[in-house]
Amino acid sequence: MLVTDYEALHWQLSKHEGVRNKPYLDTVDKITIGIGRNLTDRGLSPDEIDYLFKNDINAAWKECELHIPGFADMSNTRKYAFVDIMFNLGWPRFSAFTDTLAATAAKDWDRVADELADSKWDKQVGARADELQQMIRKG
Repeated sequence: MLVTDYEALHWQLSKHEGVRNKPYLDTVDKITIGIGRNLTDRGLSPDEIDYLFKNDINAAWKECELHIPGFADMSNTRKYAFVDIMFNLGWPRFSAFTDTLAATAAKDWDRVADELADSKWDKQVGARADELQQMIRKG
């Protein structure tokens, strides 16, 4: 059976379930999000995971375009490294990497990698950081 009046059901269920953009525990302690999506029991489908990922990767790319000096002129390898870092940290945290950003503006790729290696983030993500630093060094 197909929904014949999506808008009416959307209105009704939004009213009854509420609309939440962050996870919360419902009345029986199930992790829930959106309009009553029970993540504990139902989770996400592969299509939903891919949809969220595409949105997140596009957001990280846009943040790089806005905030990473010279991003548009970098090789794809360096762009992908910076997008990976932005995806992981987000701009509010990455903005604190002032020495890294200064080295990026100067296109001093070895210094960029060294600054990243000398961060708490490097210790937190381990091999991921090593790989991204090599991508930045080699371009």
